[in-house]
Amino acid sequence: MRKMLIFMQVNDLIFKELIKRGYSLRGNTRVWDISDSKLWYLTPPQAQAYLNIEDSTKYQGDISDKEMSLLDGHIQEIVGKVLHGSCINIIDIGCGDGRKAIPVIDEVCKKTRLKYCPVDISSFMVKQAINRISKLGKGEVVQFKWNISDFENLENVSALLRDPEFRQNFLLFLGGTVTNFEVHEVMYEVAEAVDQGLDYLLIGLGLRTESVNELTKKLRSEEFDKFFGLVLLEIGFSREEIELGTRYSQEGPRIEWYYTIRKNKTISLGEKSIRFNEGDQILVGTTYRYSKEEFEEAMRLYFFEVTFYMSDDGSRALVLCKK
Repeated sequence: MRKMLIFMQVNDLIFKELIKRGYSLRGNTRVWDISDSKLWYLTPPQAQAYLNIEDSTKYQGDISDKEMSLLDGHIQEIVGKVLHGSCINIIDIGCGDGRKAIPVIDEVCKKTRLKYCPVDISSFMVKQAINRISKLGKGEVVQFKWNISDFENLENVSALLRDPEFRQNFLLFLGGTVTNFEVHEVMYEVAEAVDQGLDYLLIGLGLRTESVNELTKKLRSEEFDKFFGLVLLEIGFSREEIELGTRYSQEGPRIEWYYTIRKNKTISLGEKSIRFNEGDQILVGTTYRYSKEEFEEAMRLYFFEVTFYMSDDGSRALVLCKK
């Protein structure tokens, strides 16, 4: 599972992952797999590059606008189901800059008092979310050591926020963050943080509705290149030495982002070196795409109640879950 190694220098961490994982062969091609989200947001420029993707016209049309439209259309019903009359903790998993949580906060604060707790592996993102939500003045924003955290710590976050007045937790997992992982890898940890009979989890994700070729082509964009390329720039590659590609893999099923090395290069750190050959590939990111039926089947392994709210074209969903 993904752990944060806070005290290592950035390029040390990426270099160590390459050494530790080594490469595998796909045919005659050496493939180095460092498709780990903890490497995506190690620096403020990396985190900002992801926010730039969210601000892009294409992303907003395909993802943000559809998810916000679903929230606008169903948030009253969702909050009506979630609230039990007590004050509530909103735990924003993979919070980004906090924008995704605003429709939920706006509706909840009409009915009860709330505490907002942003959780992200990126300290940059957490600071952005804290600043954004604090300016709303619609509840307490919780700042403690667990804000900068991964999924393995969610159970601790959930327990520490709960008190006699704020007994209930409402966990948000919006923006498609869940699809960065194989569903069971992440949901086992998230579900453990949800108290049976009391808490709710709201997931926002994209579903598989278009052809694999169309989706693969769509994800090979300049914005994603600027984002994922920073992982390799951190260990000494230049933009001219790498070329972004995307492909469909049967593992998942998932789409992979990878870089092809355009010329021989040796990367050194201390006494250790890695020799990359022209044509080698470095896998830097993955996104999983499930059908509604596949995702619902997975959720019912962890939750008793699973309610889908679908976009008109079926490509986007909010999923409200309760044990």
